[in-house]
Amino acid sequence: MAKPAPSAVYDPVAKALHWLIALAVIGMLAVGWIMVGLPNGPEKFALFQWHKSIGITVLLLALVRLAWRLKHPAPLLPSTMPGWEKFAAHAGHFLLYALMIGMPLVGWVVVSTSPLNLPTMFYGFFQWPHLPVLSTLENRKEINDLAAWAHGVAAWIFVALIVGHAAAAWKHHLINRDNVLLRMMPKALTGFLNRLRGQK
Repeated sequence: MAKPAPSAVYDPVAKALHWLIALAVIGMLAVGWIMVGLPNGPEKFALFQWHKSIGITVLLLALVRLAWRLKHPAPLLPSTMPGWEKFAAHAGHFLLYALMIGMPLVGWVVVSTSPLNLPTMFYGFFQWPHLPVLSTLENRKEINDLAAWAHGVAAWIFVALIVGHAAAAWKHHLINRDNVLLRMMPKALTGFLNRLRGQK
């Protein structure tokens, strides 16, 4: 079966997944930074549960989005974009996918090797299991330290990529005046976004 040709804009499912993941990632990062500054206690434990639950949600949604993307190609980038900029755009998307999937997995390793052995309650509905074997390893403390460090570094990289991703989209909209931003936006916002750059 021939691979479907890219359309001019992302389809509704891709748009919905994009914005759901975006909101979840921002929420995950915000809760993560708030909770690390709190003293140990019920409030910190509750925020940890929210952070872990949102992280699992990001992982699951990212896997769904990746599967959808493989069957539904992304719209082509403008032909006027220079080669280096297209490369940067593809590299940025690859890194975002890697973090959307990799960062929750590393967090799962942190939880599974923690000496505290605290449960993960998925939004309070059921207990999410630890990764098998990891909690029984003799060197789990070293694994936990390394995974926790990687998780923290990944958070800062994630922030940098998100800011760069958003800045690039707005640069294309306001300076290049192409459709890069519009192809991921809900159709209802098209008129408003065009007026922002002086178009009717």
